[in-house]
Amino acid sequence: MPKRPILEGVLTFRGVDGDDWAHPEIHGGPKQAILLISNEEIEKLKAKGFPLFAGALGENLTTEGIPYSQLRAGQRFRAGTAVLQLTKLRRPCDTLNVYGPGIQAQLYDQQARAGDTSSPHWAIGGFYAAVVSPGLVKAGDEIVLLDESA
Repeated sequence: MPKRPILEGVLTFRGVDGDDWAHPEIHGGPKQAILLISNEEIEKLKAKGFPLFAGALGENLTTEGIPYSQLRAGQRFRAGTAVLQLTKLRRPCDTLNVYGPGIQAQLYDQQARAGDTSSPHWAIGGFYAAVVSPGLVKAGDEIVLLDESA
């Protein structure tokens, strides 16, 4: 962390080909292969004084135009030629404290932790996804909802 932008990447069952995790006992694995975070939420956090940029929060895909308040585990999306299935909310860790005190509280709260989708912090810290069908994703590719559940 942070992740740096790439023009294209191959999404595999393990994640982005060539990428790795600092703490594989906590991060990664087939159900947490990809982390998606909204660029709109990054911009809101920047406006609050956090020195963020695309990739700063460790996401593999920085998205635009996806209403994160509507994301749910089980939804499937096409990103480039890959298919992803959302698995669970990302619970921010202490590594993010380098961006300032209070960042974790801005990304996640007890309501979100309890699975309450009405939380104002729902999915702001990101959503993990499994790669259902590997494929190529390029910067600027559209991410399209395919179905609501597996």
